[in-house]
Amino acid sequence: MTAPSTYGLSNEARNLHWLLTNLVEEVPGIQSVAVVSSDGLLLLASDPGVARGARESYGERRSGPRGSAADLATIVSGIGSLTIGAAKLMKYGGVKHTMVAMDEGSLFVMSVSDGSLLGVHGSADCDMSVVAYHMALFVGRAGHVLTPELRSELRKSLESDSTGSAR
Repeated sequence: MTAPSTYGLSNEARNLHWLLTNLVEEVPGIQSVAVVSSDGLLLLASDPGVARGARESYGERRSGPRGSAADLATIVSGIGSLTIGAAKLMKYGGVKHTMVAMDEGSLFVMSVSDGSLLGVHGSADCDMSVVAYHMALFVGRAGHVLTPELRSELRKSLESDSTGSAR
């Protein structure tokens, strides 16, 4: 995985990039990660090149659903919205996390304190409890710094990457 460029970003934004990169590189079976704002916008992705639309191949490692961080962000946002609606309807309180086990992969969605969502696409052989544990660590470390200002900075960074690297 190529580390995203953090040039010109605040310390908090660089720290979030580092936490995300560390999550993907240190936890076996994680294929891609996306942080999505409460309104469904992609804020941070494990593979920003793919978020910009460049479909790059990394050998055996796929970078997300159909190779796109934007696709992962859309799925995470949809699942988050569906489970939040279900929890409200059932009056069971807030949603902490959602896990979907499929034949050839896994999907994890975890709430972040500000209403944002952390989504992880895992391989079929990943240890779901290990992934969930490391996601909780990420949320614990990152959740308190995802201020409106930082969310805006991250969003602008993704947008400038998108327009600045158009081929």
